[in-house]
This record gives sequence, structure tokens and C-alpha cells, in this order.
Amino acid sequence: MLKRMRVLIVGCGYVGQALGAALVQQGHTVFGLRRSLADAAALTGAGIQPLQGDITRVEDLAQLPGPFDWVVNTVSSTRGGLMDYRRVYLDGTRNLINWLAGSGLQKFVYTSSTSVYGQTDGSVATETSPTQPTSPTSQLLVQAEQLLLEAARHRGFPAVILRVAGIYGPGRGHLFLQYLRGEARLEDGGQRFINMIHRDDVVGVIMAVLHQGQPGEIYNAVDDQPVRQIEFFSWLSAKLGRPMPPPAVGARPPSRKRGLTNKQVSNQKLKQTCGYVFRYPTYREGYTVEIQRLQAAGQLHLPAQSA
Repeated sequence: MLKRMRVLIVGCGYVGQALGAALVQQGHTVFGLRRSLADAAALTGAGIQPLQGDITRVEDLAQLPGPFDWVVNTVSSTRGGLMDYRRVYLDGTRNLINWLAGSGLQKFVYTSSTSVYGQTDGSVATETSPTQPTSPTSQLLVQAEQLLLEAARHRGFPAVILRVAGIYGPGRGHLFLQYLRGEARLEDGGQRFINMIHRDDVVGVIMAVLHQGQPGEIYNAVDDQPVRQIEFFSWLSAKLGRPMPPPAVGARPPSRKRGLTNKQVSNQKLKQTCGYVFRYPTYREGYTVEIQRLQAAGQLHLPAQSA
């Protein structure tokens, strides 16, 4: 019989809330930690017990209702500058380690990013590939990973690191939404590889590594098919009956907080060691469902098919 776990999800937002709902369905007791409880009703509606606190404040962690069996850190810093990222990713991670060490914690899952791979040549990136990103935020993620790996190595801290690709799903998907708004552009002739994963598969991967992931290990969380930008837009163009995006003109805008790279991220370690089977193996399955959802909601209208 499945043991009922006490689970804390730190940064219980787009991924965390869906994860919490899935864990509640399995009978676990789930707490969701947010800096603000402005949308607490969404958590309680999913069976998640909302908690307010800031991981950069040790005193906030001390008042949480531990101990916990599993902790999943899905926190991100979407606002503020580099100092805010440093506080959340480094100070926050260090605080969590110190607070949870020796508490009987069984697994700690940290959602990092595939942006830590700095390759620009289209090569395959595995968990052993160099992590030499050029963007400051991705460099902070590498430092946060090192804190966790050192804690796993020297303190027996049960940390597992997930390097998560670009997340899409209901209401999300950077390039997809740009395309729908008519703002997408083909960069470098569209030859750059993009790596994606559906929100529901991020949830599934986290649940898989909670059970099967080994402390001190890193796993890439990405679907089966890296795709060139031009191929992705060609598929969308055919699917939606809309024109291809025009080529980008001039200097590349510095809008991507983790920088632009060109690599094919491999998920073989995850599939072979944790046995994970993807619900949406490629962007085609996932975006077909999202397009259908938008159509059903009246938010997307496709041209009539000719006879």
C-alpha cells in the first residue's frame, strides 16, 4: 500500500499547483508555500493546504508545519533584477538545505533549467555536458545546483536536480503565444533547436523522481524531440492555417532572461533509470491538445477547411 507522505511544494505556481493536485489525488498530504496567498482559493480548491512564507527569510521557514517527507522546490523569480534572483536561487536554496537537514526528509527535488547548458552549436546535451551558460540568471542556477550537490555529497541531503526544458501547456508556451500574437520571428534562419516539455509531463517527471530518482543525481526533464525553430513554426502554420513568421531583422532583443542557446537536450537518463513514459512525447501531441482547448474555449478560430 502506498505510504501517505507529507509534501511541501515551494513556489506552488503553474507547475507546483498541478503537481500538488496530482499528489493529493494519490492520497498524500500536500502543502503549498507561496510568498503571497492572494490566490489561495486555487490551492484549497485542489486540496492543497496553502502556506505563506519567503524562503529567503529563515524565520518564515522556522514556522512552517514540518516535518515533511518530500519537498519540491519549483520556485522562480519572475520579477526583480539579478539581486532578487540571487536571493531566491542561492540564499533561498541555502536556507532550505539548512532548515531541512537532519529532519528525516526523504527526497528534495529542485527544478533547475536546461538553460544551464550553454551550447550554441546544436550538439546533444546530456547530464554530464559542461554547464557554462552565458546569462547571469543561468549562472545562478548552476551555483544553486552546486549547493545541493555538495549537500548531497557531504551531508547526506537527499537532493535530486531536474533540468527542465521550456514548459508549455494550458495558457503557456513562449514561442506559441508569440506566434498567435503575430510577434514571432525566425532567428538565424530558424535553424536553432528548441527543447520543450508539457506542464503535465513536468508533473509526471517530478512524481517519477520522487519515487525513483537517486539523491545527488541530475536528470534532464525534456520531451523526446528537440525541434528546429523553423520546423516548429512550419507545423504550427500548417495546423492553424496561418503564415510563417518573418525573419528576424537587426540585433537580437535581450528579452530572454536565460539567453539563447542551440542544443539538443537528451532525456535518455530519465527514461532509462526512472522508467518515465511521456504523456506528450513531442510538441505535436501537446500542442494539438492545447489548440483544441483554445478552440473549445472560443479563444482560437481556425480557417474553414475547403471542400
